[in-house]
Amino acid sequence: MRYPMLLLYLLGGVAGTIAQPNILFIAIDDLRPELRSFGADYIHSPAIDALATGGRAFTRHYVQAPTCGASRYALLTGLYGLTPALRGNNALLLSAGEAEAAPRALPRHLRDSGYRTVAIGKISHYPGGRGGEDWADPAQVELPGAWDVNVMPTGPWLTPQRAMHGYAHGQPRVSRETPALEHVAGDDLTYTDGWITREALAQLEALAAGDAPFFLAVGLMKPHLPFASPAAYRDLYADVALPPIPHPTRPEGLSTWQPSGEFFNQYAHGGRDPREDAAYADELRRAYAAGVSYVDAQVARLLARLDALGLAGNTIVVLWGDHGFHLGEHAVWGKHTLFEESLRAPLIIRAPGLARPGEATAAVVETVDLYPTLCDLAGVATPAGLAGTSLRPQLDNPAAAGDVALAFALDKETVRTERYRLIRHRPAGAAAAYELYDHDDPAAETVNLAAVRPEVVAALDRLLPP
Repeated sequence: MRYPMLLLYLLGGVAGTIAQPNILFIAIDDLRPELRSFGADYIHSPAIDALATGGRAFTRHYVQAPTCGASRYALLTGLYGLTPALRGNNALLLSAGEAEAAPRALPRHLRDSGYRTVAIGKISHYPGGRGGEDWADPAQVELPGAWDVNVMPTGPWLTPQRAMHGYAHGQPRVSRETPALEHVAGDDLTYTDGWITREALAQLEALAAGDAPFFLAVGLMKPHLPFASPAAYRDLYADVALPPIPHPTRPEGLSTWQPSGEFFNQYAHGGRDPREDAAYADELRRAYAAGVSYVDAQVARLLARLDALGLAGNTIVVLWGDHGFHLGEHAVWGKHTLFEESLRAPLIIRAPGLARPGEATAAVVETVDLYPTLCDLAGVATPAGLAGTSLRPQLDNPAAAGDVALAFALDKETVRTERYRLIRHRPAGAAAAYELYDHDDPAAETVNLAAVRPEVVAALDRLLPP
């Protein structure tokens, strides 16, 4: 590949280069920080773990929202969702007409800076970047002008909407009729992520033959519900002992607990409830783990092709989870809370010349930091007005301090510091109410301390939007 020559003699741990780097961005849906490289010994995730060994794992990375669309809004705009409209899954569609009033979306900014921008799969909320009927309406575009290519391979599912929640052999989800888990014998093309990866590899080949640096964003679906993957990945966990579910009971008093509506209302469970049926809970947890291993195999294929094309030495690789997922903690099966399980997600960055690769950082960072970080590493001007800051300090030195992380859900906001989580409830027409949790206390997010530590509540409340 021929690159524009850009003298970037960068100081610090990320070494200088004379070629503008490519960016391979891998987004994974509903991925908990439950990977071997993040401390979960029973998970089979060799490709992601190898990426962490060669890069920097951010073990306390927090997203801006516990739902796909709003989290990806923060990723792609570098902004917090400060209004209720920007805290839901249609955030990018609702903000599309306001592009000139806000900093440009990350792929648009990179495209205008000389990058070829390609999105495969689910990068914005809707796979392929379109809403409307079948999620394929060309009049409803989430990021106008941002991508040179934005496609969702649909294979036997035929439409992005059917593929998003697809079962084997092109079967779509049917609410309350199709199961929460499925494992069919077959290769990786049995389910959607195999098709996404195949197209991403073809796009990578084409980009390698081009004459511009590229931003290739690959959005993988699993382990999102349904917990469906080829049977070989489920077999990895047949005899694995699972750790106990921590704090599995519903919180008492004020909380952001939610009744797992997606899980119970969209899927058939044959009369079983994992909150009461430990064997079913373990089946689901193994099925989720199988989805992680299935998606890890897709990451392996992407990284192997990057190596084979001779691009790895000049490509920034980012692996990002769009939010976490409860697997029984707080008696929740899903996301959509402001607890740690919904908001903490994996983040790994591998950059050319990275100092001390393989050392993780425990700094508190947030998704909005990725936009300025990629601008910084790519030698592209950072737009004014972004909410986050570059993660260059933590890339240069894994011991560098972080800051705080904010997150939002409708009429609620939270701030996470090194020690505390404060959640503020602001229902219309009512006074604010608070949850305060101390992560230095073994009880963590099971005991609300707001009433006994009002001075901490007051100090942290000042960190939230007015």
